[in-house]
Amino acid sequence: MKKINIYTIMTFAVLLFAFAACDKDEHELGELTTPSGLNLSYEIVGVSDDFPYGDGSGEVIFTATASNAITFNFDFGDGRGIQIAPDGIISYPFATNGVNIYNVTVTAVGTGGTTSTKIESVEVYSSFEDPDALEFLTGGSSKTWYWASDQPGHAGMGPTSDDYGNLEFTWAAWWQIGAWDTDKACMYDAEFVFTKTENGLNFEQTAGPAFIPGTYAGDIGVDGDICHNTDVVPDLYGVKTVTFSPSSSNASLAADNYRGTTMTLSDNGCMCWWVGRSEYDIIDITETTLTVRIYEDETNTWYHTFVSEKPVQ
Repeated sequence: MKKINIYTIMTFAVLLFAFAACDKDEHELGELTTPSGLNLSYEIVGVSDDFPYGDGSGEVIFTATASNAITFNFDFGDGRGIQIAPDGIISYPFATNGVNIYNVTVTAVGTGGTTSTKIESVEVYSSFEDPDALEFLTGGSSKTWYWASDQPGHAGMGPTSDDYGNLEFTWAAWWQIGAWDTDKACMYDAEFVFTKTENGLNFEQTAGPAFIPGTYAGDIGVDGDICHNTDVVPDLYGVKTVTFSPSSSNASLAADNYRGTTMTLSDNGCMCWWVGRSEYDIIDITETTLTVRIYEDETNTWYHTFVSEKPVQ
């Protein structure tokens, strides 16, 4: 009888603990409130009587508002993936040449993952091209690129914003890698192929893993500063389309040495180093060297250099 009482008391205590834990979780979760009154407006840059669909830059400024929204997700209907705007304001360059209609979907996200969605059609004119960059990337047909692993500074990081007043946000002012860095040797097997097609430009990473720096790894819940495969970056491989658009980054506008072209890879494409972005601000490109800037977030920006002849250690 004594044993039965003890077991009964223990069971009752476990149930009380579980109930209290569930009650605590429900309390911490708070009230689920779906965003309401979602509205999406936009301004096409350069609209005039002569250019009713914009000035050819393809740039459109979107503003989304909603009650009880904590962030906004944008799908611009051009296959280039989702972009996030916590304040609901985002400037986006559409890159397909000509006058095109895009169905832009904005999703307002509330507490607990509740959402509201709105779709708006926008008709935009784009005339931007960078034929020299296309020729450099492909050699007129197809060309393979590699990390410039034998060069100091083939990867680096700097601030995103101009907090210091000395253009540090335009170069790898915070950190630069050494040649043949042993801690990141896993990424040096990566190979990147750019191919000129009848319809434009394709990209494919044909070998090597994805490297995820520690600054971004915590955002997706994986170990950082190591290489990962498709279990972490499922869109790493496969053919992507490449579009060019005029660069509107703060660095490109401020620095004289930037090319002024943004290269975007479709379907979450990346060149090995994954920080959730597929937009590459081209700083400089020649037949043998490609230097780019990749925005990660409001704090960190990355700089990478690639070459068309694979370095040998």
